[in-house]
Amino acid sequence: MEAVARLRNYPSSPRKMRLLADLIRGKEVDVALNILKFHPKHPSKPLEKLLLSAIANWREKNQGERVEDARLYVKTIFVDGGRTLKRLRPAPQGRAYRIRKRSNHVTIIVDTALAAQAKDSAQTAASATETTSEETAS
Repeated sequence: MEAVARLRNYPSSPRKMRLLADLIRGKEVDVALNILKFHPKHPSKPLEKLLLSAIANWREKNQGERVEDARLYVKTIFVDGGRTLKRLRPAPQGRAYRIRKRSNHVTIIVDTALAAQAKDSAQTAASATETTSEETAS
């Protein structure tokens, strides 16, 4: 069973956050936490806290299970642009340059590796039965 955590309006550009999101997408939770813990980029701390929040949400949904036994992994992570604050910086000859202070929204979904394997095996079994029924019909 999957669990979701969201981070809204974090004051960093989405491009910088996506660099870290690409590093942990599809990784197991403990590996992703180690990557984020030791990464030098600034948004690694809030992403680490967000991943811990997603793990806590998964624990809340699955009371009797342990994270180590479930083999949690980062199923999906995506970064969307948030609100952009527009500021003016003084420029020469009375002009002003526009500064865009960007923010982003991050959504992370964690799931058990066993659930993903069961879903894949069910899909392959369904496709196998479709091909055998087509062969017998012809």
